[in-house]
Amino acid sequence: MNKIIKIPVGLGERSYDIIAGQGILGNAAEYLSPFVKGRKCLLLTDSNVGPIYAKKVHQMLTAAGSEAFIFSFPAGEEHKTLKTVGSICSYAVKHGLDRSSLIVALGGGVCGDIAGFAAAIYMRGINFIQIPTTLLAAVDSSVGGKTGADLPEGKNLIGAFWQPKLVLMDPEVLTTLPFKEIRCGLAEVVKYGVIMDAPLFAKLEQNIDKLNAVDLQFYAEIIARCCELKAKVVAADEREGGLRAILNYGHTFGHAVELVSNFTLAHGEGVAIGMNMAAELAVQAGLLDLAVAVRQRKLLEKIVLPCTLPPGADPEKIYAGMLKDKKKVGGNLNLIVPLEIGKVEIKSGFEPAAIINAIRCCCE
Repeated sequence: MNKIIKIPVGLGERSYDIIAGQGILGNAAEYLSPFVKGRKCLLLTDSNVGPIYAKKVHQMLTAAGSEAFIFSFPAGEEHKTLKTVGSICSYAVKHGLDRSSLIVALGGGVCGDIAGFAAAIYMRGINFIQIPTTLLAAVDSSVGGKTGADLPEGKNLIGAFWQPKLVLMDPEVLTTLPFKEIRCGLAEVVKYGVIMDAPLFAKLEQNIDKLNAVDLQFYAEIIARCCELKAKVVAADEREGGLRAILNYGHTFGHAVELVSNFTLAHGEGVAIGMNMAAELAVQAGLLDLAVAVRQRKLLEKIVLPCTLPPGADPEKIYAGMLKDKKKVGGNLNLIVPLEIGKVEIKSGFEPAAIINAIRCCCE
């Protein structure tokens, strides 16, 4: 029998559990029932995930005692918009969802973000559940209550902190993912090692073959560890007043990289490039030993993640994109820079020329 792992996220009245285990989707009704029995649910998914898993999860919701409706939207970051959120809310009204109803997010990070945002604003707030189907969503975006949508000016510029009531993660969903999607999730896994868990980073270095072969048992272990780490950070700093900002390592650079690429680069690819830029900045500022930056880069390269910008990328445009970051305070960028593997620091006050030079050093 496969092991079921329960990881609590301690947030007082908003506390919830992350439940992970191979094959858990086949027995999801058991875990869903306390939240959905006798209530209407909107099962939100996208055009990639829906054909594979929506029917199965809909059956689980029905078996758990819910009247469930499926809403599918076109897959892709370009559909993470207010228009999509509005369509979700209109569909919910049409099918009679009330304040006791729930939204169930079945998909990757885009699906989870907009499902949570729709739940936060529909009838001034209803409950929602996360069922992530990508590695990136499992280890990062499904945990912690950050929800939102994009504007043309930048990613996640509108949203709300809205915690789920439950997160269900079945590592078996990874078998239906393209390897590119798994690589994108691994960028976030590497991030956890750099920011707060040197043993995890070393474990990744020592198990490249298992990572690239998608060994489900090994992935179950690293997913659980990443969720434990994020749960600890979120419990200490739910609304990103301090410590939680370290989870943005690589993201301020990475979001700008994604934006300037018109999202031809995926989120995980942008984060991988962004982590290299952050490490380069730290090296140039005398905060990080070059050998550590090289170690990070080698790990990312071995799991087939990009470490440099595509040909023709403009460092000035990347920097301009960074200035739209919502975490900017008083006109200054707050950047997360590594000091060693397992330790980072939140710093501001870097000169624009230094940031642009770090970006330029990560150009092909």
